[in-house]
Amino acid sequence: MDTINLIAAVIFALALVHTFAAKTFERIADRSTRHAGLFHLLGEIEIVFGLWAAVLIVFMAVLGGGKAAIDYAESRQYTEPLFVFVIMVVAASRPVLEAVKALIASLARAAPVRTAVAQAWLCLALVPLIGSFITEPAAMTLAALMLAPLVFRPGIPEWLKYGALGVLFVNVSIGGTLTSFAAPPVLMVAATWNWDTAFMAANFGWKSAIAVVINATVITFMLRPHLSDAAPGIGAEQVKVPATVSAIHLLFLAAIVVFAHHPVIFLGVFLFFLGFTQAYAHYQNPLILKEGLLVGFFLAGLVVLGGMQQWWLQPIVSSLEPTALFFGALGLTAITDNAALTYLGSLIEGISDEAKYMLVAGAVAGGGLTVIANAPNPAGVALLKEGFNDGAIGIGGLLAGALLPTAVAAGFLLL
Repeated sequence: MDTINLIAAVIFALALVHTFAAKTFERIADRSTRHAGLFHLLGEIEIVFGLWAAVLIVFMAVLGGGKAAIDYAESRQYTEPLFVFVIMVVAASRPVLEAVKALIASLARAAPVRTAVAQAWLCLALVPLIGSFITEPAAMTLAALMLAPLVFRPGIPEWLKYGALGVLFVNVSIGGTLTSFAAPPVLMVAATWNWDTAFMAANFGWKSAIAVVINATVITFMLRPHLSDAAPGIGAEQVKVPATVSAIHLLFLAAIVVFAHHPVIFLGVFLFFLGFTQAYAHYQNPLILKEGLLVGFFLAGLVVLGGMQQWWLQPIVSSLEPTALFFGALGLTAITDNAALTYLGSLIEGISDEAKYMLVAGAVAGGGLTVIANAPNPAGVALLKEGFNDGAIGIGGLLAGALLPTAVAAGFLLL
């Protein structure tokens, strides 16, 4: 096991390096003729952890036998990747998206600023906070699809796009903390530590809401000169979907959220959803099945690789004092999924209430720093990458764009 653990840590490190090099592979692909397809594949951030997870399973099979490798792969919990795939597809369906668009457009028209500015602000502030009720992956999907024509388009400076992306990722990560069931890192500890929605709202929610509003306001003010009401906006499409069809889609979405911890049930609901979209295909746009599957593949790979990192992560988490734990969690979240980090914390016997708070606060505050920091981030990357140069998101650019909103989130969560 020591050998396997060491190999798993090395492969995990290589996967992290690969995520930072993804945009470089895209640039190589643009200059290559014979192997452009291969380099484009390697440049897809969504395949990185699935690819390296396969490498790990091969090593495990060679060193420990095929049965041991299969047993390990089957011992992992894949509910979160499956849920993110399903919720992405349903939330991005035309009836759901247009219902949310209509709400945002009506609120924007009532705002005392230009419509495009109000729309951008609402997508960066209100939608992440709604994630506390519809789950963070759904909020990320809806916000990304509505922001794409507003912000992530030609004519917006690249550095501002990275700033907006950083704010979106950070706000979604902290915006889900108003309840105990929407943010993956909170879900990992809520039952074990008896944290209910009232506890989350009193200890996390109000601080997160203030940070979300500040982050959204600052980046929207910076984007203001580049936001045009003439550009394709949230209200550009006339809502033609019948109210009954929209209501049924919203019921599908609600059912999937309610049964988020029961994959057999939410996958069954999803199959009924697919049948309904076929029956009323004239009210649908193409479902984002490819994007959803890629994100699910990414997260499943992270589950496989992350499961072998407990041997070095848990000693770090358990050895830190509360304040150091906050900053340690904030930094570690950048290189491992924040839900995995809080889960390891939930296994520590006798952890103090202050340490519990600091661990989760640091994990959610750092949830926007990298693609792997928070489960919904790969969904945002998949839906927004075409708006960036080379059709890829640079991990360094995302990190730079997320630093200031992360500092704001950390400051309020430390109160």
